[in-house]
Amino acid sequence: MLAIIKTGGKQYIVSPGDKLKVEKLDKKEGEEFSFSDVLLVETSKKVEIGKPFVEGVKVSAKVLSHGKREKIIILKYKPKTRESKKTGHRQPYTEIEILSIK
Repeated sequence: MLAIIKTGGKQYIVSPGDKLKVEKLDKKEGEEFSFSDVLLVETSKKVEIGKPFVEGVKVSAKVLSHGKREKIIILKYKPKTRESKKTGHRQPYTEIEILSIK
C-alpha cells in the first residue's frame, strides 16, 4: 500500500514504515499527527486519484527529529568590477516516520 502526500509545497510517495525528511513542521519530537492532503492511494487491487485530494484517507506519521540540511554555497561575481559575494544557506527539516495509511 502506498500514497502520495503533499506537505511543504512538495509531493512525496510514502508507504508504512518509510522515514523521510520534509520541510520543517511545527510539531514536537515524538508527537504523532496525520496528513489529510492525500493526492493518491494505491491498495493491492485499486488506485484512487483525488480531485484534488482523496476524501476520507489520512496518513498518520510520527516526528523523529528536527535538524538542518548540509550547507549550500551561493557565490555571486561581477566580472568587470571584480565584485564577489559569498553566502550560504542551511534549510531546516523535520524527519518523520510513516506509521499507517487509513
